[in-house]
Amino acid sequence: MDHADIRETFFTECEDLLEALHDGLARIEYTLCIGMDAETVNTVFRAVHSIKGGAGAFKLDQLVRFAHQFETTLDALRAGRIVADPALMGLLHRSADQLSDLVQVARAGNDAACPNLLCLTHELAAAAGEDEDNGDSDAEDFGFSPLSLDLDLGGSDLTSGSNGGRYAIAFSPTRALYACGNDTSVLLRVLSDLGRMEVRLDRSRLPDFDALDWQESWLDWQIILETDEPEHQIDEIFEFVEDLCRLEVSPLPEDMTLEETEVGHAPEPPASTVAGPLKKPADEGRGSAPRATVRVDLDRVDRLINIVGELVINQAMLSQCVQDEGVPQRSPMRGRLDDFRSLAREIQASVMAIRAQAIKPLFQRMARIAREAATSAGKQVRLVTEGEGTEVDKTVIERLADPLTHMIRNAVDHGIETPELRASAGKSETGMITLSAAHRSGRVLIEVQDDGGGINRPRVLEIARSKGLVPENAVLSDEETDELLFMPGFSTASVISDLSGRGVGMDVVRSTIESLGGRVGITSVPGHGTRFSISLPLTLAVLDGMVVDVSGQTMVIPVSTIIETLRPCPADVHGLGSGGQVVGIRGSFVPIVDCGAVFGYRDPVHTYDKSVLLLVETGRQKLCALVVDAIHDQRQVVIKRLETGYGDIPGIAAATILGDGRIALIIDPEGLVELGASPHGPGSEF
Repeated sequence: MDHADIRETFFTECEDLLEALHDGLARIEYTLCIGMDAETVNTVFRAVHSIKGGAGAFKLDQLVRFAHQFETTLDALRAGRIVADPALMGLLHRSADQLSDLVQVARAGNDAACPNLLCLTHELAAAAGEDEDNGDSDAEDFGFSPLSLDLDLGGSDLTSGSNGGRYAIAFSPTRALYACGNDTSVLLRVLSDLGRMEVRLDRSRLPDFDALDWQESWLDWQIILETDEPEHQIDEIFEFVEDLCRLEVSPLPEDMTLEETEVGHAPEPPASTVAGPLKKPADEGRGSAPRATVRVDLDRVDRLINIVGELVINQAMLSQCVQDEGVPQRSPMRGRLDDFRSLAREIQASVMAIRAQAIKPLFQRMARIAREAATSAGKQVRLVTEGEGTEVDKTVIERLADPLTHMIRNAVDHGIETPELRASAGKSETGMITLSAAHRSGRVLIEVQDDGGGINRPRVLEIARSKGLVPENAVLSDEETDELLFMPGFSTASVISDLSGRGVGMDVVRSTIESLGGRVGITSVPGHGTRFSISLPLTLAVLDGMVVDVSGQTMVIPVSTIIETLRPCPADVHGLGSGGQVVGIRGSFVPIVDCGAVFGYRDPVHTYDKSVLLLVETGRQKLCALVVDAIHDQRQVVIKRLETGYGDIPGIAAATILGDGRIALIIDPEGLVELGASPHGPGSEF
């Protein structure tokens, strides 16, 4: 690997470390009332330390300095010198956000200083109990001080006869440990927290100056530790550098001193004790070991998905050829073809799973959005996440960021009340926003729910009338009033702020979700809060479709939008206005959209005795009946996007290739209904 590859690997690993950092801080904050979990604090500390170490190897000084101070404050927390309270947790969350920004700046190769960096660094120093220094040097500003090679970390007056254990530790860093920016003094200081310790530095391998290779590690440490802690606590301190050093930890007889041990070699353990390297053998601990993973370039995965898509298409073509040739149903060829079809589907599902990833990183970003929005609005807000392990196609997750950002900000600004109003209503001064994800019926359901005051429907209706969005005498149901929030230009904010007031937000949410083949709904109870629900396909590469005939054209409609199919009786169809029609279904009337007429394939028809109606659910029109001439079958189709070559086509979501090699357009029911209802479209009569 060249330098650029190693650097990119570091930043990729930073993504996992930052995820662990944010997750750990959230866990610490959640458990404040029952006591802090020491292991969680250690995990957070190791994440920051590892980022600092890697950044040092690439001379990312700004990142190293801030991570060093962040690490120092976390070290004070885990040592018990400071206490985790809401104020400190807020500072740690903001510091984690700042660390994420610094990683992104470094990754982009941008040397620009991040705003508020120095101020936040001083806040961390003050929280750790350090004196702020306004000196000119970076070393003084960020708390660095020279270190000697001989470290007095616990004194040399260790006594025998203690109730605790005594361990001999031989520690020899490799050149890789320093190349990653690790600091042996930090490891030894943390080790000294376990008990009383004596340390001796061995310089015997250090060559003459002329023969010195400055990149090599020449120093070793021999340590005796007297502690009441179990041996695995020692292992955990060296856990994140276990592959970067030579380490031996062995129980030490009570009457043996440091001088009686050989530097670099631990004494022989008693027969009843197993001693050896910190790293476990490959055949131990398999039950609890993390699953092995491999990082693959996303372009390679996309190419693999495209190839598998072509395989599925070719399988469909073979099936069509066999059918056209009149091969008997009981022919062995049919059986082998069925096996091929099942195998192709299984391969396709497995390949699609490679692109799936947990929604957790996106939810962690939303936690930052909620904190920043709450600070800007002067409110107290807590974000709770559920279903973080729900897996969704990576493309879907990437395009969800903006809609969720709008929704979280909307919940903070419009949903959650001020602390004073909440207290007067008998609520906790801290508002609660719940962000959840789950798989439902082959789709992913994401919900944003707050426990605020709910939608003020009289005010919403008043604003809509004042803006001319609805007639003055319009009488709307609660659901219809709520839908006004999704209209372009609509806003209930009386003052333009950093969060809202410009009428841009919820309409963007709906249009983005619909472009992903999803739907968004809203429910609200005055005084108790509001819930937004987003339903999305698991992937944007394949879908289950209903293959239909529209005026001789073969088209596909997503099965997920179809509620039922029916052939209406003439008595069920009623005229509406100038040429519009509705169909009566179980006591309600649903507008009819003639697909052939909307797409311009033929003139509108007025009788449907030879047609099929597909009752579909859309986000804006609720229920609508699409008129098609026939239904061929239902099958899984590979989605081929049209935006690059043809741009946005109203009423068409994408295309696919059928088994006979023909191209079939995939209908976008939402866009089709809008096109049919447009005053300039073929369906303008209703």
